[in-house]
Amino acid sequence: MLNISKKNPITEDIQQYSTVRSLANRPHYKILNKIIIYVSIIGFVILFLPWTQNISGSGAVTTLKPDQRPQTIHSAIAGRIEKWYVKEGDYVKKGDTILFISEIKEEYFDPNLVQNTKNQVDAKQIAVQSYGGKITSLTAQINAIENEKLFKLQQAQNKIRQSILKVKSDSMDLEAVKTQIKIANTQFNRAVTLNKEGLKPLTDVEEKRLKLQEVEAKIITQENKLLASKNELINTKVEVNRIGAEYAEKSSKAQSDQFTALSSQYDTEAQVTKLQNQYVNYQIRNGMYYIKAPQNGYVNRAIQSGLGETIKEGTQIVSIMPSKYDIAVATFVSPTDLPLIHKGEKVRIWFDGWPTIVFSGWPNMSYGTFGGRIVAVENFISPNGKFRVLIAPDKEEDPWPKQISIGSGAQTLALLDNVPIWFELWRTLNGFPPNYYQPKTELSKENK
Repeated sequence: MLNISKKNPITEDIQQYSTVRSLANRPHYKILNKIIIYVSIIGFVILFLPWTQNISGSGAVTTLKPDQRPQTIHSAIAGRIEKWYVKEGDYVKKGDTILFISEIKEEYFDPNLVQNTKNQVDAKQIAVQSYGGKITSLTAQINAIENEKLFKLQQAQNKIRQSILKVKSDSMDLEAVKTQIKIANTQFNRAVTLNKEGLKPLTDVEEKRLKLQEVEAKIITQENKLLASKNELINTKVEVNRIGAEYAEKSSKAQSDQFTALSSQYDTEAQVTKLQNQYVNYQIRNGMYYIKAPQNGYVNRAIQSGLGETIKEGTQIVSIMPSKYDIAVATFVSPTDLPLIHKGEKVRIWFDGWPTIVFSGWPNMSYGTFGGRIVAVENFISPNGKFRVLIAPDKEEDPWPKQISIGSGAQTLALLDNVPIWFELWRTLNGFPPNYYQPKTELSKENK
């Protein structure tokens, strides 16, 4: 045991050892102490230097507009591959033919299908015109029947008026005969009286008697004439009703034929429309045998290959990359950082394969990074558990390199507030999120 207690302290002088004396004479400790002091001072000063808070993310290079991104061309109809007009890597313009396919469905095998359908359409259109002519003829017939009916009714009405006048005339004649009877009866009675008194001969009495009998016979004839006139009036009225019924039947029959022709015309027009639809569909389908490029671009990959291979509707055939596109970066940020992301904010980006030196807290000292601005923030979480953010080049800074390709990786730093380094260290050690950040534009609007 070492004798190092308070009762037994070490009183031996260590300076008597040469090693201790050589160490005390060395200057290295003085330099080391100075270095420690200077480093401490520098480190203390660094703690108060500004540090730019940021949100890091990783993503890939993409395009700004959906129609500028790589796309696949599909076959709208089923068919058999007959001929290829391009190969992988070829540049194609909009409308250039990529491949030709033939028909595999039996209902479209007829090579004259389009022309035959066109002939059917023409025939049906002629039938429609024929029905139109028939309807015109029936309309003219109906008008003629109505006109004839009108004339017949006018004729019958005239007969009715004539019959009424004849009845009145016969009635007046009957009243005249009745008056004659009264006169003849009076004359006969006077003649009989005068004969009894001897003032008139018997021949006068017989004449008056004969005249009375003649007048009585005449009244019967006149009554018969009156009854005949009344019957003629009734018959004329019946004739009016018969004429109305007869021509109503003729007009109804003609109208029925007209409606039948109209129904046939409408049915034929519906068939014409259906055939025209089929005709247009067949024409469009014939155009689908040649699969064409939807826009200018490069053929990346032929998904289907060979000749004689059958494909279904909607089958992917080739992949095309548009030749003109506006480059962008799609990055992903965590849900905790999403409230700090705002549209229009600046972002620093560096690309995979591009020489880069990055100081996340001092973006101005970084090398090989490029500026960008946030143009869209997705409001729905992606399958990877993060939110997608679309970044476009910042026009106020250097353009992005043309050598980067669509789909290559990219790293992003969204720049937030400037804080001291000691604050950032303290925040990081405690696991706190960055300061809640509002863009200056929004603050200025609120101030206004």
